[in-house]
Amino acid sequence: MSNEHIIKEIYEGSIAEEFDLETGDVILKINGKEIEDVFDYQFLVEDEYIEVLVRKKDGEEWLLEIEKDPDEDLGIAFEKDLMGDYKSCTNKCMFCFIDQMPKGMRDTLYFKDDDSRLSFLQGNYITLTNMTDRDIDRIIRYNLGPINVSVHTTNEELRCKMLQNRFAGRALSNIKKLYEAGIEMNGQIVLCKGVNDGKELEKTIQDLYEYAPIMSSVSVVPAGLTKFRDGLYPLEMFDKKDAESVIDMVESFQKKFYEESGIHFIQASDEWYILAERDFPEEERYDGYIQLENGVGMMRLLWTEFLEALERLDFSKYQNEHLEVSLATGVLAYDMIREMSDLLEEKVAGLKIHTYKIINHYFGETITVSGLITATDLMDQLKDVALGERLILPNNILRSGEDVFLDDYTLTDVEKSLNINIVINENSGEGFIKAVLDGASERGDNGNFVYIDAYPS
Repeated sequence: MSNEHIIKEIYEGSIAEEFDLETGDVILKINGKEIEDVFDYQFLVEDEYIEVLVRKKDGEEWLLEIEKDPDEDLGIAFEKDLMGDYKSCTNKCMFCFIDQMPKGMRDTLYFKDDDSRLSFLQGNYITLTNMTDRDIDRIIRYNLGPINVSVHTTNEELRCKMLQNRFAGRALSNIKKLYEAGIEMNGQIVLCKGVNDGKELEKTIQDLYEYAPIMSSVSVVPAGLTKFRDGLYPLEMFDKKDAESVIDMVESFQKKFYEESGIHFIQASDEWYILAERDFPEEERYDGYIQLENGVGMMRLLWTEFLEALERLDFSKYQNEHLEVSLATGVLAYDMIREMSDLLEEKVAGLKIHTYKIINHYFGETITVSGLITATDLMDQLKDVALGERLILPNNILRSGEDVFLDDYTLTDVEKSLNINIVINENSGEGFIKAVLDGASERGDNGNFVYIDAYPS
């Protein structure tokens, strides 16, 4: 563990600037205490008076005596966001997606994190198996919630088998510790056919409900299986009948739990409803879309936002403009995107939308989400089709905050290959309409597209 934290940036007008700190300086201690990570740092600076030990770039050490408001930050960004190294995962989960990726992709895609700090900061799910008692104590001390937990099963023996970690069952006791300390949690069950489904799933849901409402939600998602599973546990795909059974179980529990506690608690991800060919639940059953980033309620929210935006739109400015655009999405979302396109075409005379379903040949046709579409598949499948004035893609198709696809092609690469301007939909109902009707004017300084704001607020 390093106790030296290098400054990457000093914010203008900050306390750090006032005290002549510079990039490259090193924070050694605060109030005489070494700093393990960003949570120690944030905890220690929340005083009216602090002493900061700094080593300047020339090697000279300064002890700064700082008086400030308790909630005032020093105005420093560090070279490492966590002020420490990410904690990697030592499990060999039978469903791990990283183990199912092809060789030759960028190194960062093969890193398995299992870090409680990332769970708090970014919403990542952790198994609790790669944590010490001290790690749990720090979560409780700093009140780091919500913590998102990959549970999968409450059967200790089965959990050891699924995670291929002999301590995985014992780690479940950490959930109870967090519950007793009042640390808010969300849970996740990655369902594997013939492994933790059926009676095992029923038991897991019942067991986890004992932690409600401190554990405020649990999602059930099907394991994603690519074509690169040689040598891995022989998992099978779920079929329509399986999806119906999962939904029936989840919805039965939802009704029971809501009557008892006013929350639905257990949620089935969108994939189950699409596979079962059933309508998505009404908005109220998602309890505020707590599990949205886990693929729970994304389609319902998109549809609801789209219909609301459609009602507000002034169509008169768009009639008879003979606008032709194209959309590309994954198999999972295609039917809804196609229906949204049809409704928009009915409202706007002269509008033509080509909607394309991208089959995932890169990872395998069993992968149906748009977030795992590669530039390779886009370029191969769209090279000889009508694209119109622009091609619209969902924002989850790119690496967060960048214009890079999973296979390391950039947006510019795809634009040149297809000879088309690409617009990124912000993944909302209103954003969908903006992208179709207004397009984008230019990329901003951060590389993202800036929408022409012709949409009424």
